[in-house]
Amino acid sequence: MKKIIVFLATLALVSCNTSNKKQSVKETTNKDAIAIVAAPKLDLEHANKLSELPLHCMHVEYPNKLSQVLENSSDLLPPKTLHPAFYGCFDWHSAVHGHWSLVVLLKQFPNLDNAKEIKERLLKNISKENIETEVSYFERKFNKSYERTYGWAWLLKLAEALHTWDDDTARVLETNLQPLTNLIVQKYIDYLPKLNYPLRVGTHTNTAFGLSFAYDYAKTVDHTLLKNAIKTRALFFFEKDQGCPLSWEPGGADFLSPCLEEAALMKRLLIKDKFKTWLDAFLPQLKDKNFALETGVVSDRTDGHLVHLDGVNFSRAWNLNTIAKDLPEYEHLKNIANQHINYSLPSIFNDDYMGSHWLGSFAIYALNTVAND
Repeated sequence: MKKIIVFLATLALVSCNTSNKKQSVKETTNKDAIAIVAAPKLDLEHANKLSELPLHCMHVEYPNKLSQVLENSSDLLPPKTLHPAFYGCFDWHSAVHGHWSLVVLLKQFPNLDNAKEIKERLLKNISKENIETEVSYFERKFNKSYERTYGWAWLLKLAEALHTWDDDTARVLETNLQPLTNLIVQKYIDYLPKLNYPLRVGTHTNTAFGLSFAYDYAKTVDHTLLKNAIKTRALFFFEKDQGCPLSWEPGGADFLSPCLEEAALMKRLLIKDKFKTWLDAFLPQLKDKNFALETGVVSDRTDGHLVHLDGVNFSRAWNLNTIAKDLPEYEHLKNIANQHINYSLPSIFNDDYMGSHWLGSFAIYALNTVAND
């Protein structure tokens, strides 16, 4: 099975060609534009490299985007004081999914070079005392909507990863995290009935993304109330949708695809035949064997918003793979997913913090949806 390094050598040509395309990235059905690319694979070598990204940033307190509402001057405290568990990696949600990255990599590769250091850092950050402070922050008067729902989703994804990791360290971490996990679960259950309209955006507040990760957690731990709350609201929002304008994507600072996020959520919720009928109405072009989708083109990876488009490439990939799984008529979407991963993967290992503090998590999640047959 080919390793990532095999196709990395070819990506320079791909990147050069891509950079010369029009900045408006649209879908196409031009058969000549479709090239079969090697499927990327997450192996030990690259797991070691990917683990360095969150290890580097999880204790980097500044620069930091707190995104908080100040009740009074006493709230003007350093990030590490406000968020002793998740203060690094520029912002709270990136710190959370940085911890998720380390847990997932250790689960898959117990013999990581820095396995001992990773466990020590996880135990230090996700301590009982630190999580109590995190919970108290969410319970403040003006923090009810803090990190809704993007950070909430990643927190439950971290909880899911700990729950499924068969390791003594995981049991300690899961127990320590549980009060915050319970709080976020309850926040979803309380919030969803109040949400009358979904947020169909390509950034943090995208409703479909927030529901997908939360549903994964609820299904994994068999949390019936959360599963029902998500399914009820998602079907209310999305079941009658048709003709999603995929050609309008991506926006200039998107890291999620509104159309594909919604489709991947509905794949989780509907039985196979009903999903296929729904998808035929929602994104009929996906079934065309000649369907192709240009990657999001990044013009400046030192710009914190423009580099989001590397994220859209990874998230498109994981959604395309989710849609195509167990559906032979959509098998061709996996190649498009591979193209998107291959475009952005080499860039995340550069030294610019604007991308490196968060893109590793997106890459890991995308790579883990690739079927390496």
